[in-house]
Amino acid sequence: MAAKTTLNAKNLEALGAQRLAELLIEISTGSAAHKRRLRIELAGKQSSAEVAREVTKRLSSIERSRSVINWRRVKALKRDLETQRHVIVDTIASSDPDEALEVMWRFMGLARSIFERCDDGNGTIMDVFYQTCVDLGTIAKAAKPEPRLLAEQAFRALQGNDYGQYDRLIEALSPALGAEGLDRLKSLFDDWAKAPVDTPAEAARVVIGWGSSGAVYEDEINLRHRDRTIRSALEQIADAQGDVDAFIAQQGEQARSVPMIAAEIAQRLLKANRAGEAWDAINRVEMKGRPSPFEWEEARLDVLEALSRRDEAQAFRWQCFEQSLNERHLRAFLKRLPDFDDLEAEENALNYVSRFQDVHQALAFLVSWPALDKAATLVRTRAAELDGDHYELLTPASEHLQEKYPLAATIALRVMIDFTLDRAKSSRYRFAARHLFECERLSTKISDFDTFTSHPGYLAELRGKHAKKTGFWTAAAP
Repeated sequence: MAAKTTLNAKNLEALGAQRLAELLIEISTGSAAHKRRLRIELAGKQSSAEVAREVTKRLSSIERSRSVINWRRVKALKRDLETQRHVIVDTIASSDPDEALEVMWRFMGLARSIFERCDDGNGTIMDVFYQTCVDLGTIAKAAKPEPRLLAEQAFRALQGNDYGQYDRLIEALSPALGAEGLDRLKSLFDDWAKAPVDTPAEAARVVIGWGSSGAVYEDEINLRHRDRTIRSALEQIADAQGDVDAFIAQQGEQARSVPMIAAEIAQRLLKANRAGEAWDAINRVEMKGRPSPFEWEEARLDVLEALSRRDEAQAFRWQCFEQSLNERHLRAFLKRLPDFDDLEAEENALNYVSRFQDVHQALAFLVSWPALDKAATLVRTRAAELDGDHYELLTPASEHLQEKYPLAATIALRVMIDFTLDRAKSSRYRFAARHLFECERLSTKISDFDTFTSHPGYLAELRGKHAKKTGFWTAAAP
């Protein structure tokens, strides 16, 4: 009986077409989304043009809406958009790529209307448009529009890239644009960059905010946005054309000394087999005692390897590890050592971590590596340095330690309990109570508390020091 009532296609087919149709009408009653889906399926029985009309009708309805889309409605909107996107990709494009391309451009045109009234702090809706850009590229490749016309359409879209919805458009369209389309797109942006900008009279300038240097004017913001759009587009076109020098040309002299930009330039030069120039580019940066970004360090290492300066690369990996305790640098360092040498080097590295100035960074590394024996020793020997406010570190650390190192796990829990009660963090009392329960459970596994107070003694200290924190004791009651 169970097999026959399982919801699957075979069992539902047994109900027959008429009964299934009745059920679909019943289920779709009161659900606009379900009704729209059924209408699309019915349109698909006629032609892809009919499906396109249904989708376009829905897109127009979304665009005309003026209601605010708060966080509660974001998921429903995403489902609606994803439904339309899938229909364009799976149904229309399979039979009529030209029609699908037109409808997909129409879909992308919704962005401005949506983001003007949408709370998309988590990027939920933006992700839909990023994927739509990818789909647009796939459909354009199948439709094979005239490259120059496609470039002009992409240019107009990118001019209105106010919310970043078209950030991935050039990369997606590159295969369909080809050399001719990319050249045309580049010339359009070059012309836009050279075009004179109308500056409003002082009396007509609109103030949209205030900063440390005074008024912030709307025309200034618009000009900056225009310049960023042009620079970003020309960078992407350069990448699509494999033109490293064109990419570098978009970076000012000062910008080329910024670690992340220097890393991007160096990686592109390496890809073009220009390792010597990549070395010059990566060394334009002066850290002056500041921590270096991992991406810059990785780029410098790639350049050293490309130049066959492997000893220098190893020395730099160790230097970077010592400064930041970056796990990836250490693993890369050990991987390049001869057999057995890596074991001694790993032990030395872990001992270095145990002495690292920032005890929390050291603990995070040892737990992640993992080296739980050294993490337990660190907690016991440097307990006074631990800050109970680092619950996002200490909670998982105690969980990893509790099986083999219950005393260290207990110490980590106590540090959080003490911080919560000493600072009267009432919002954390229930968590502190759970930590206390866990301390009691772990106490049965600890035969020797060493120099630390036993659980009964610790509990007595808490009661003596924090007896009036009734919220905590209520939460901690058995």
